[in-house]
Amino acid sequence: MNPYEVKEVATCVVLGAGAGVGQAVARAFLGRGYHVALCARNREKLDALSAELGENASAWHLDVSNLDELKVCLAEIAEKHGDIEVLHFNAFSLTPGRGSRIDPEKFSYSLAVNVTPALTASQAVIPAMKGLGKGTILFTGGGYAIQPAANVTALSVGKAALRALNQCLHEELTSSGIHVATVTICGIVAPGTAFDPSVIAESFLQLHDQPAGAFDAEIVFNPVAVPV
Repeated sequence: MNPYEVKEVATCVVLGAGAGVGQAVARAFLGRGYHVALCARNREKLDALSAELGENASAWHLDVSNLDELKVCLAEIAEKHGDIEVLHFNAFSLTPGRGSRIDPEKFSYSLAVNVTPALTASQAVIPAMKGLGKGTILFTGGGYAIQPAANVTALSVGKAALRALNQCLHEELTSSGIHVATVTICGIVAPGTAFDPSVIAESFLQLHDQPAGAFDAEIVFNPVAVPV
């Protein structure tokens, strides 16, 4: 029996919901019977996505770099829809530039989107997950965490930091029944390719479905073994 089988409506939060991986993961968990709370900055696109996904999806306008706003939003979602059993952190900032020239303020902002909110959101949901004795925290990783590129120094550092955060939380929380894991996507996400978001979403579900005692920390998604 799957320990994560949903008997009643449970809540999944997607931070950084939008076309691509966020939308695909939202669809995947909707298919499992979850209420999915979609969180993103662009209100118009967010509302359109929520309407497309149907009545069991809700839209929450949010800038994840505003940590106070993030914590309040997660608390409101939990109050309205019940404890958050699945958290998917999919937000990112693509700040181009080489390390020798990038503006330090832009570099800091990149980290403020790519890493720090992942920690803040995780800390916000962990207490309730511990109370439930289960929960899944999923991060959307990137191949730059494994093979950084000079032209995207900020994103490379951010994804590497997110991967390290994942490993640390995985080690800390596994014994509490909380599965923390990342899908490290080593390619460009595009429909109809080997990196189709719906295919990638299956890797997130695969991690979510792993039983306690057999939690993996990471799936490296690189089906065609392309260079990052």
